[in-house]
Amino acid sequence: MTHRLLSLAALVSFTASLHAEDVFVPLFDGKTLEGWEQHSGTAEYRVQEGVIVGKTVPDTGNSFLCTAKKYSDFILEVEFKVDPSMNSGIQFRSNYYTEETEVEIAGKKKKFPADRVHGYQFEIDPSARAYTGGVYDEGRRGWLFDLKDYEAARKAFKQGEWNQARIECRGNSIKTFINGVLAADFTDEMTKEGVIALQVHGIGKKTEAVGKEVMWKNIRIQEIK
Repeated sequence: MTHRLLSLAALVSFTASLHAEDVFVPLFDGKTLEGWEQHSGTAEYRVQEGVIVGKTVPDTGNSFLCTAKKYSDFILEVEFKVDPSMNSGIQFRSNYYTEETEVEIAGKKKKFPADRVHGYQFEIDPSARAYTGGVYDEGRRGWLFDLKDYEAARKAFKQGEWNQARIECRGNSIKTFINGVLAADFTDEMTKEGVIALQVHGIGKKTEAVGKEVMWKNIRIQEIK
């Protein structure tokens, strides 16, 4: 009897631990930017009616609103809406250096300015190219998985509406989904941990692009132990 009770207790404990990992937790409280910090550029970020709004400004590079915490293996879900003339993205497993740093990438040396965010990016691309959901290596190697041969994913994006991004990272496996449609599915071992970040793309001196907005809401993450 004692053995059976111990076995039952172990099963309950194991089930409870699995259930705990199944829980999504919010990264955005809907009211403030607590737990987030801005890096790289000087685009404007604000909270408005339960939504994080990023707005373009002139004379700055790409801007990133980053989580203070780093994440390794996880499932991330975010809803976003973007001005059709913009380009944006959702960074994951991304990082930045506190001082200028030179590293070797794919056999070539690359110098990163202090505070420059770099790493994996879920592309948000409302242009005719329609690569939303592809994965771009921001500041490092460029495209890791574009969508030129993935028509279903390219058609899944809804122009001018709220869309859902889903990113799954397990070890060296990376998968992305746009509105429930699989977009990218590949393996990469360069970075195992980093921040989540919301990008407002730099516009240089394009005055006609000033004040364009991209929005994110219902940002939640499930860490995989």
